[in-house]
Amino acid sequence: MFSYTIRRLLMLIPVLFGMTFIVFFMIRAIPGDPAQVILGQLATEEAINSLRAELGLDQPWFTQYFEYLKQLFTLDLGESLRTKTEVSEEIWPYLAATFELSFVALIIAVVVGVNAGIISAWFQKSWFDYTAMVVALVGVSMPIFWLGLMEQWMFSVQLDWLPPSKRENVKNPVETITHFYLIDTLIQGRMDQFIDVVKHLIMPGIALATIPMAIIARITRSSMLEVMRSDYIRTARAKGQKMFWVVYKHSLKNAVIPVLTVIGLQTGLLLGGAILTETIFSWPGIGRYIYNAIEFRDYPVIQSGILIVATIFVMINLIVDLLYALIDPRIKYN
Repeated sequence: MFSYTIRRLLMLIPVLFGMTFIVFFMIRAIPGDPAQVILGQLATEEAINSLRAELGLDQPWFTQYFEYLKQLFTLDLGESLRTKTEVSEEIWPYLAATFELSFVALIIAVVVGVNAGIISAWFQKSWFDYTAMVVALVGVSMPIFWLGLMEQWMFSVQLDWLPPSKRENVKNPVETITHFYLIDTLIQGRMDQFIDVVKHLIMPGIALATIPMAIIARITRSSMLEVMRSDYIRTARAKGQKMFWVVYKHSLKNAVIPVLTVIGLQTGLLLGGAILTETIFSWPGIGRYIYNAIEFRDYPVIQSGILIVATIFVMINLIVDLLYALIDPRIKYN
């Protein structure tokens, strides 16, 4: 296991190196000059050239790329062209916001999706099975932006149950410590703020969880149906074991491998695909942060943001691979 883990970690190096290369050239293919965007349309040619030289944008592409790599090797993410702030300092609050939203969405997707898939397999061809699979199909097909707008219209405008957007009540802001608002409010003992943060999380969390929830439900159902037809499951039922324990103890344990794979992939997609949800609900996450950076041609921010999300994605895949051996003793990594 240890040697396999080391090999996989070493394999990540060329993957991430290739990612830096692709991102570096893709963002420079975006039309527009960062110096022109920063100074505005009325800036003189002399001022634009001066700023380009100051930012190092007048250098050849290979010089800029190797300078970027040199900064990465020293764990320096560079300085934002727009705010003149170190990216490593200003990116964390946005990452924390996306992590918190994605974590809530993942919990909703896993709890609801796995249990819906199990119950559908348990009561195959029942009304619940048909209803759950139809809802799952609709969930996969439903655009997130439409669902988000419908949530806001129903629960904020019509019923006035939940706040329509933002991450907190601007009149009662959270004093940040870790930038995870759920944790910060608990550390400070502010239950009123904790409840307010939970209310702000509900609608974007459900909107972001919809597609992963539907996919997880369908995969869980298919995997459970295959396992529940096995001889050892029929033997367990013939011995008089309660159906609940047969399903959740024996069947689920052997059906969880494909489900775990899907959960790992969906976790990475949640981090990278949250931009629509963050835009609709004005959520200050990494997706909106990178989107705003693209508008301003802020190369260091775009490069660092995408690289961090890509690193998290591949690390999640590695963790999922290692979990296989822990869950299923038949899997050995030599």
